[in-house]
Amino acid sequence: MTIYLALLRGINVGGNKKIKMAELKQMLEEMGLSQVKTYIQSGNVLFVSDEEADSLQKRIEERIELTFGFSAAVLLRTAAELKNVLEHCPFSFESLVEGESIHVSFLSAALSQEEIDTLSASSFAPDEFQIIGKEAYMLLRQSILDSKLPIQLQKIVGTMTARNWKTVLKLGALAETISHSNK
Repeated sequence: MTIYLALLRGINVGGNKKIKMAELKQMLEEMGLSQVKTYIQSGNVLFVSDEEADSLQKRIEERIELTFGFSAAVLLRTAAELKNVLEHCPFSFESLVEGESIHVSFLSAALSQEEIDTLSASSFAPDEFQIIGKEAYMLLRQSILDSKLPIQLQKIVGTMTARNWKTVLKLGALAETISHSNK
């Protein structure tokens, strides 16, 4: 059995693609997933399954469309992958000053070296980023809404979804809780 994190892209934003977390939890449980836990209204769900990630992702996306009447991209990470994200953040959360934030964009696939080079050739000062595997870590010195970095990353990547560092930390803690309950 694998602990998964499902990150739903673009739900409950600006009153569009509304999904109540209780209804999402129920839908996932009806799909046979266990220990389903949701976190805040932006589409963060942890659960346990023995299914492979690729087929599970497709099945969840299809069920969301069937249940809620719209499509939503789902990005999956295992608890081990999430732990890796937490352990390899190149920026220090403790040294942030007021107005700065760390965000992680979870990508549908790792970027090619050419894509990384294209992104690196642009200036996003004062913001910084680093790509590690299928994640883009962003140190934003202003609001994410004012930064050009996420917009340019989206153009290169395609399917991705971002979470702030506090949310990523909380999701990691929830994954640990599920892991300990399975021992």
